[in-house]
Amino acid sequence: MKKIILALVVLVFAAPAWADVVITAAQVGDTNEVVISFDATTETNLVRAFSLDIQLDDDAKIIEVVPAMVGVCTETEQGYGIFPGTILITGNVVTYDGTPVGEVADSLDTLPGLDSNGVTIEMGSLYAPTGPGSPNAPATSGVLLSLYVSRPTAPDLQTCLTITGNVARAGSSGVVMEDPDEVVTVSATGCCVDFPPEECYAGQPDYAEWEAVGKPDSWCYKRQCHGDADNADEQFGKIRVWVGLNDLKILIAGWMKQPYVDPATHPWIAADFNHADEQFGKVRVRVGLDDLAIMVANWMQEVVPDDCLDLP
Repeated sequence: MKKIILALVVLVFAAPAWADVVITAAQVGDTNEVVISFDATTETNLVRAFSLDIQLDDDAKIIEVVPAMVGVCTETEQGYGIFPGTILITGNVVTYDGTPVGEVADSLDTLPGLDSNGVTIEMGSLYAPTGPGSPNAPATSGVLLSLYVSRPTAPDLQTCLTITGNVARAGSSGVVMEDPDEVVTVSATGCCVDFPPEECYAGQPDYAEWEAVGKPDSWCYKRQCHGDADNADEQFGKIRVWVGLNDLKILIAGWMKQPYVDPATHPWIAADFNHADEQFGKVRVRVGLDDLAIMVANWMQEVVPDDCLDLP
């Protein structure tokens, strides 16, 4: 029996220790920001460095990476702010902190980087004195970085990312522990980034005005600001015109009306061609003389400019 117990003790002390590190990703609200975090609170051995491949599953792009920390750990700021792949040290002085985004030239096993659908991340800690008891030791959990992604090609309103270890830099786990003999068990969970439907009037100079009147679809017509309230041409004698009787009917429906509610119940907001209210007696109206003047200027014209949306 004593021999069996002794053998078990030897086996336990000879076997490598097992670490448990959890890496997660989460979208911030309904924005295009994704926060990458880690949790190694069950371990006494600290993580020394992370090397991760973060990749999107479609044509969306990673446009920016912002580390949670930059530089050597201090008593008030501990974390993974050393970027071994890009840091520059001249004469024992750090002249450039670098970036956590790995450079393709450093290794064939590197994702393309910013403005592509994948980046390779390198982040390490550097502090003294070393060890879990050090006041400068990095925390055992927290945020590593934030990354920002572009909208995928419509009509897809979602892009999903995965996180895996970069084998060339840190093995398949993507994590290097301070005890190099420790075997690392890493759980890395990605996430999906959901984008709201793109607004047809986004980026226009008078977006706030459009928002104030309930974001009517009619203001997104290419000729609406020139008197085309129905987004269609119509037959007039032997020609087809863009501003005609059908548009006039919409203008009459909203002529000097009060009050204005929303585009669902008051579709005549399409006749607010100048996108502004105007004074009429003691009240202000959305459809008035200024809008009529715009309609008259383009009345029964075969060609009307289609430049109402200020597109890049």
